[in-house]
Amino acid sequence: MEKKWSKFWKSSVQTRKQRKYKFNAPLHVKHKMVSSALSKELRKEYGIRSVPVRKGDFVKVITGQFRGKSGKVTKVSVSLMYVHVEGATISRADGTESFYPIHPSNVMITKLELTDKTRVAKIERAKAK
Repeated sequence: MEKKWSKFWKSSVQTRKQRKYKFNAPLHVKHKMVSSALSKELRKEYGIRSVPVRKGDFVKVITGQFRGKSGKVTKVSVSLMYVHVEGATISRADGTESFYPIHPSNVMITKLELTDKTRVAKIERAKAK
């Protein structure tokens, strides 16, 4: 049986191998891939550069067709690696509005959702390093 994913894989120049690693990765690894950069203020406050995006965070889209839009994250798909942001919608053929999936690398977190104690603990641990 051929192995689809290896935790010992380091890197490759070949795009197909990079895509294979990304798409076949287990969810606990993909969770880290759903990280976004923090704004300069948050970076200074917490002493960390990026953090996984979570529902409830306020983000600003920095690249793509919705560049400049800010809003709350309404959905995060770890398996498909995208986020839905309020305000980043498209209209369908039947006239309904639907959220446009945005890759987490294309957004910047401007306000963290800190109701989860474990997330706060992780941020504090990273801050202490």
